[in-house]
Amino acid sequence: MFVRMIAKAFLRQWKKMLMIAFTIALGSSLATAMLSVMMDVEDKMNQELKAYGANITVVPKSTSVISDLYDVGDENISGNYLKEDELGKIKTIFWAFNIVDYTPFISTQVSLDSGNTATLTGTWFNHHMDLPTGEALDAGIASLRSWWTVDGEWLDEQSDGSSECAMVGSSLAKKEGLSAGDMIHVTGSKEEKNLKVVGVFDSGGEEDDLIYVTVDTAQALGGLEGKIDSIEVSALTTPDNELAQKAARDPSSLSVSQYETWYCTAYVSSICYQIEEVVTDSVASAVRQVADSEGQILNKTELLMILITILSMVGAALGICNLVTASVMERSQEIGLMKAIGAHNPAITGLVLTEVLCTALIGGVIGFYAGIGFAQIIGHSVFSASIQIRPMVVPVVAVLVGLVTLIGSIPAIRMLLNLRPTEVLHGR
Repeated sequence: MFVRMIAKAFLRQWKKMLMIAFTIALGSSLATAMLSVMMDVEDKMNQELKAYGANITVVPKSTSVISDLYDVGDENISGNYLKEDELGKIKTIFWAFNIVDYTPFISTQVSLDSGNTATLTGTWFNHHMDLPTGEALDAGIASLRSWWTVDGEWLDEQSDGSSECAMVGSSLAKKEGLSAGDMIHVTGSKEEKNLKVVGVFDSGGEEDDLIYVTVDTAQALGGLEGKIDSIEVSALTTPDNELAQKAARDPSSLSVSQYETWYCTAYVSSICYQIEEVVTDSVASAVRQVADSEGQILNKTELLMILITILSMVGAALGICNLVTASVMERSQEIGLMKAIGAHNPAITGLVLTEVLCTALIGGVIGFYAGIGFAQIIGHSVFSASIQIRPMVVPVVAVLVGLVTLIGSIPAIRMLLNLRPTEVLHGR
């Protein structure tokens, strides 16, 4: 009898039930899309933000101490170096897969034929390296400085003769009258070389006064074989919280459980700590402007998506409230008759709620799959990548749909409970 009454209610009021299902489907689709993107946005946003440079710098410990004591930049300190043969160890730390790119730097002063001096910096461009783990790495400044405007082309480190090539900053090129294709003679403390300018870059910063060459070339000119000044690392990180800030100040102050949580979470401070463990006498520190900006952008993006989800659920609840209330009003005589012949309020309430929840289930399932489609559209249009649907989304959306349906039905249930059979049956 119960099932038959529900079936007849669906047949008689199919238009209202269809509207309830549509309202739920719309709300659940938005919730599914926003929650799916929110749970996957951290990696996607991190990947996008990596285009704006490194978020970790690694320097020799002695350089860091002098810099802190006398407030001078690392570029003004010489004689302190890291070991080039330890560069591969960075990809052996616990969060190795979060290290998306890194490149070393080694600088030396050179003299030009014009009589001027310039800073020549060796770095990776599109460096290929076989790692101790058996994996291969392709990294370099070409991806870490993707916003540079280059007149000519990037130095190709994999081509023959790359050690005889250079890239020149726009300010220095203007001063020396250089352009792509020209030759430049440089004299270092140990050697001198004729270098072909393959590209003139505009960085918009102090780097426009530099000459960039391969690491081997810079080391040979300055007699610095096997040495590097610093390393820039681009890593996918988790926004800092109170635990990360406490660990950044003093990891030894953490309890065992706090230390394990911090060490096994991709905070920028824990990645820095792990880099220091594998690179001898080094200090790794976050580029705070970049790291903080990443955290703020991620937090604000997640907050926006949570607000959209809440608003979509509130809208669905209001829609359900109106539709269910209208349905109860339309069926007031039927409900009054049921009460007159002995039906109790809990039984009638259960009947109405079952009808609404069955409709919500249908709308929720349709909305969930529609939301997955919306999430993929967002992923491909914003990040040019698909959004991974996390299993957690399913129960969260199910609970939200259930809560919204029940909350939206409360005014109608209150009206139902207050119906008096004598009044409704007499048309009052």
